[in-house]
Amino acid sequence: MKPVHKSIATAFFAASVLAACDGVPTERADGKGADDKIRESGGKLFGDINLLGPDRNADDGGASGIGVNGFLWRASLDTLSFLPLSSADPFGGVIITDWYSPPESPEERFKVTTYILGRQLRSDGVRVAVFRQELADGRGWVDSQVEDQTGSKLEGAILNRARELRIASTDQ
Repeated sequence: MKPVHKSIATAFFAASVLAACDGVPTERADGKGADDKIRESGGKLFGDINLLGPDRNADDGGASGIGVNGFLWRASLDTLSFLPLSSADPFGGVIITDWYSPPESPEERFKVTTYILGRQLRSDGVRVAVFRQELADGRGWVDSQVEDQTGSKLEGAILNRARELRIASTDQ
């Protein structure tokens, strides 16, 4: 038998064996079907994690099953929504934006990293680091100084938005 014919015969045999398994009844170890799992998760991503907003029934200050305060997380995303998002880790509480050049000043660009530090809604629960670069002739983008209060102003805006979200959640 030629090697090509041997490979075809082996593939046909394997397909036949797998097709014969079609009628074998199978059951999950926990006795639940896929529909039961979807129903239990309540439509949330990854089961008990709701990334789109706080769980109104949670007693942990809107933490929503993620590792950080849900109000601060959502407020950070809302406040930084004008910047392109590079990565967001809701379990570690880190949001990193990509570089952004404002239309009014194309020779400079900014990048922001936000750290949410805990599960409570507190004034010291968020830290923002802002990075700035300027376009230098012949040298490309060069790191530049950022005003000291820029990060503090962003932190204040995030905290204000988090308070608004918390108030709105208690009104409903």
